[in-house]
Amino acid sequence: MNMKRFDSLLPIVGVVGLLAIWSVATAAQWVDPVLLPSPIATFKALWSGMHGVLGFDFVKTVYRTIMSTLIAAVIAIPLGIVLGSSERLYRSLEFVIDFFRSTPASAMFPLFLVLFGVGDETKISVAAFGAILVILFNVAYGVMNARKTRLLAAKVMGASRMRVLFDVMLLESLPQTFVGLRNGVSLALVIIVVAEMFIGSQDGLGHSVFEAQQLFDMPRMYAAIFAAGALGYALNLLFLTVERRFVHWSGK
Repeated sequence: MNMKRFDSLLPIVGVVGLLAIWSVATAAQWVDPVLLPSPIATFKALWSGMHGVLGFDFVKTVYRTIMSTLIAAVIAIPLGIVLGSSERLYRSLEFVIDFFRSTPASAMFPLFLVLFGVGDETKISVAAFGAILVILFNVAYGVMNARKTRLLAAKVMGASRMRVLFDVMLLESLPQTFVGLRNGVSLALVIIVVAEMFIGSQDGLGHSVFEAQQLFDMPRMYAAIFAAGALGYALNLLFLTVERRFVHWSGK
């Protein structure tokens, strides 16, 4: 029992170690205190900021990230199932999918600015575009690697092609789908924050980081960075928890 409790505390070890090194570095002035404020100053800025402008920016980034991920999932999951169920169809589109998946999303900013102008639509659409390709690839891969025995059993029992597609292949691909969703939401958050920094945004964590850097308000800048990191960790943990709850049969 004691070992289990100790194991549950292991993730905290890295956090404590990081804070200790950070505290020693600032106390010994290994780095200019103006450039690297102490953990206490940073977390004070984080606490006060979350009750003010930083909290509003945090909510805006959460909204944009969730919206872009939902749009990506609605488009990519059905399309990935269809593509994965036909290897010929997937192979015919493989180059296009891999090409855009390998293209940095930031390189697409000018195109989306022309299409949607400056606003939330651009940020959400470009993040959704990046997430779609990641989710699509994982869903298609999961469908193509579905266990043949279950597919054959469904066909032998007289299941129609649509039932096989959505009742068997969809469930079989869920573990890989959640991998795609976790990667997709992380990528969407990165794109949203970068877009908030450089696409004329007046709010969001990216805007907060950029503005604080311009004003040389280092505690506020690090506070915004930590808020973005905490958001990414929380979203990944959320999808991981849902996966463990609803895809407990994975690998069985």
